Amino acid sequence: MQQDIINDYQQRAAAAQQEATNYKRLANTYSLLRLSIFALVVVAISIAVHEDNFTIVAISFVLLVFAFAWLVARQSRFEKLKKYFDDLQTVNNNEIASIQTKANIYNDGARFANDKHFYTADLDIFGNASLYQLVNRTATSTGNDKLAAWFDKPSSKAIVLQRQAAVKELGTKNNWKLDVQTRLLFAIKQDVNQLNNLFKYLRLSLDMPGEKWLTLYAKIAPYLFTAIIIAAWYVPEARIAAIVLGIVNMGLVTSKASYITKADMIAGKIGNTLANYAEVFKLIEEEQWQAPYTAHLAAQLKTAQTSNKIKELASLINKLNYHLNMIVGGILNLFFLWDIKQVIAIENWKRQNNESLEASFDVIAEFEALLSITGLAINYPQWSYPEIDDRAGYTLTAKELAHPLIDPAKRIENDYELEDAFKVDIITGSNMAGKSTFLRTIGINTVLALCGAPVCAKNMKVSVITMISYMRIKDSLNESTSTFKAELDRLQMLLAAVENEPKIFFLIDEMLRGTNSVDKYLGSKAVIEQLIRKKAVGMVATHDLQIAQLETKYPDYVRNFYFDIQVVNGEMLFDYKIKHGECKTFNASLLLKQIGIDVDAV
Repeated sequence: MQQDIINDYQQRAAAAQQEATNYKRLANTYSLLRLSIFALVVVAISIAVHEDNFTIVAISFVLLVFAFAWLVARQSRFEKLKKYFDDLQTVNNNEIASIQTKANIYNDGARFANDKHFYTADLDIFGNASLYQLVNRTATSTGNDKLAAWFDKPSSKAIVLQRQAAVKELGTKNNWKLDVQTRLLFAIKQDVNQLNNLFKYLRLSLDMPGEKWLTLYAKIAPYLFTAIIIAAWYVPEARIAAIVLGIVNMGLVTSKASYITKADMIAGKIGNTLANYAEVFKLIEEEQWQAPYTAHLAAQLKTAQTSNKIKELASLINKLNYHLNMIVGGILNLFFLWDIKQVIAIENWKRQNNESLEASFDVIAEFEALLSITGLAINYPQWSYPEIDDRAGYTLTAKELAHPLIDPAKRIENDYELEDAFKVDIITGSNMAGKSTFLRTIGINTVLALCGAPVCAKNMKVSVITMISYMRIKDSLNESTSTFKAELDRLQMLLAAVENEPKIFFLIDEMLRGTNSVDKYLGSKAVIEQLIRKKAVGMVATHDLQIAQLETKYPDYVRNFYFDIQVVNGEMLFDYKIKHGECKTFNASLLLKQIGIDVDAV
């Protein structure tokens, strides 16, 4: 099944490469044709000089200018299509790499890493080799933020079910998904502040003095200037008026240079970018949606006519950029007061549309996040959509649950069951037997489940729970914090969360490692008993068998599980399977022997 999916992406990538090669050839052909235009101009001039007939030059020049413009437009179109198919090939190759090696060209979310978060650091949610790196297909900074927020805390049952329905629908639209990813690929290298700066600019009015009369004058200026130039052909005195009017027009543009520069600094750099976004908005608006969530998002854009408005703004900004060509800009400002006219047009657009723009871009971010988790459904069809339980107790059951970041050929599947209950599960076992991995497997799949994504399991049912983990506790030189103090801080956060947050589910891996064995046991026991009194629910992985005795004291609340080890001819064999009961076999002595330390001889 997995190979069939990879084969599909490979075929798509090969087809895209073929299209890109074809359009590259066409673009090169039209580039050569543009050069031939210059040769024809030289020939026309030579003939005109030889025949002493400059009418030939005039007619030839007009025809060749139009031909040149047409060739430029065609070449530009072919280059744009080549870029699209190059990007489409990249997108498909990235899916292949993600499946095979977990590599990803998209952001790995390292900037969202937070050691003080309830669970993201311990469960490898952000950063290199993380869940975010596996899932992320958001190219925009707002899309990055959106997906990170979905991983950062659990969503309500209603939202999870809405997203599941949307992902199921998007899973049937892989062509559309890959098309959108391709059109947004440019945003990966985009300045993360570019859109935020644009939003700030759109909220800020330039308040250019004399805007009303300049608007009126800009409309009549080209007709007035053209009329005076024509008059100057017949009436020599009119030439002075033409010169004066030209100076006035250029003076007006120069007098507003600070306002033009202010607009150009932000808006001028994003015209082509907005045109790309307009295409994505159009794709969303024109697609037929059945899922309520995607239909609602698309309806927001349709109601606001977003694609047309963004396209209009992109056109206005690109027209403002005409002044980057000094000759073209000079002529346009001379006749049309071009820069002033475009700045005023942009200001009018801002007054009419700025309020809806941020909301529209948030729709793209929502779709990017949805497409990201849809990628899991498409690439791993054997995964399942979890059922969300809303009974009073805690539910977390799963069949064939596995860690999504471990190679499928190496990961081990486990079953687990907590059905509408309040329990603390003590998990004992040898070193390297799988305790920590199992806790992370439970945690990372719960993150997926409660953001609306499919999970790495045959089936899963889970309550809307807020996890808090206690795993990778470490000291901090910057904060002058010892390991033990860091553990106390984490415990304090856990106990406070149990008091103040709804449905906390804790994952504790070897509590109080930073102190002596007696205090470790007594402190761990006291913490677990306090959690039981508070009706807290979760798992505690430990090497300390004495902790397992709490099941005798609290038979209705504590359950024992273990991961064991088999030693055959001095070799350790792990099955990484969770079992009911206490662990009886440990391997620290054997591990020490393997590095040359004989515990029995001491």
